[in-house]
Amino acid sequence: MDIRAGIIATIVLSTVGALLVFRAGYRAWMSARRLTFYRIKRQRERAGLFTILGALLLFGFSVMLYFYGEPVAYHYFPPSLTPSLTPTITLSPTITLSPTITLTPTITNTPSVTDTPTITPTPFVPPAIEALFESEVTPNPNAVFSPLQFTENCSNFNDFTSATVFQNPIDYMCAVFTYDQMLPNVQWTALWYRDGELVHYETIPWDGETGGFGFTEWQATAADFLPGTYEVQIFVGLDLKVIGQFLLEGDAPTPLPTVSPTPSPSPTVTVTGTPPPNQADS
Repeated sequence: MDIRAGIIATIVLSTVGALLVFRAGYRAWMSARRLTFYRIKRQRERAGLFTILGALLLFGFSVMLYFYGEPVAYHYFPPSLTPSLTPTITLSPTITLSPTITLTPTITNTPSVTDTPTITPTPFVPPAIEALFESEVTPNPNAVFSPLQFTENCSNFNDFTSATVFQNPIDYMCAVFTYDQMLPNVQWTALWYRDGELVHYETIPWDGETGGFGFTEWQATAADFLPGTYEVQIFVGLDLKVIGQFLLEGDAPTPLPTVSPTPSPSPTVTVTGTPPPNQADS
């Protein structure tokens, strides 16, 4: 135990002892008040008061130890320095192995074609189509759509044939999906792209149920369905929900030329002769 720990222990013991002595003196002083004989009563009171005074002195001793105990103890018992351990032996490596042969590559393969990554734009609703929005219903972010299935006949959702590759000529295409947690009258949009170019769109307030089957369709002349990769993007509000693609192969039919009518010449009346004089000049 060092000096500090000893002083703390002494303070604690002195304080506890002072409390116990004060308690004994107080009880003796209170018990003297119940005695009948005056002389014995006075003796008991003096004994109790002296005991209380001793308790106060002991408590004062504890306070003095708290404030002055350590400085006084260190004055008579100065602390000694604790030597620090210094390592006596330092091991240093004596031999360093260095490589004697350095292999240098003789041929460096340089790729003849460098692939540059292309940036894929994030699908979005064009501002011109967004300006056509009519609904003010806030879309439900939890609305979900299934992957799109493409067919040339979606009159019966329970029995249709879907594919991802089609052959020209066609004049109709339908993208079928299932959905859930849709809100009535929320704005939804379907964008049809061919090789990155917008060729068809529809944007209307939702008039279906909250869940079930749905579709988006495009009907046009056979000449409008040019071959290429078609992509259909479906949005609810401005949130993209699902993207589907199909491939259309084969040349589209050539549109028939339109004959514009040629206007026939109209007869022109030519007036000959001299007009009669005006009566106002006569």
